[in-house]
Amino acid sequence: MQTENRLFDDLARLAGGAFSSLSALKDEAESRLHTQVERMLVNMDLVRRDEFEAVRAMAIKAREENAGLEARIEVLESRAVSVPDATRSGASMRKTRARKIVSKNPKQSDDGK
Repeated sequence: MQTENRLFDDLARLAGGAFSSLSALKDEAESRLHTQVERMLVNMDLVRRDEFEAVRAMAIKAREENAGLEARIEVLESRAVSVPDATRSGASMRKTRARKIVSKNPKQSDDGK
């Protein structure tokens, strides 16, 4: 009976040694796989999370500024439309008169003589 117990003890030691060897092999395989995956990710040139968040914040700020500028443009355009046409035509009439006066006196020199 002791021989059977010894056999079982030897088998248990052998199995324990095999499990520890398999455990070490598993750890080595995981380590190599992790290294390979990291190398592949570096070669893919992916963006890190903090960089992504920074660019996202900049884009949100730019959209908000763009919306504010659109609102200002609408206000300015509404003011430009509300200006009476007579005021605009009066300014253009003054420019036309000034051109006619200058063109009637082409012999006048720059010093007024």
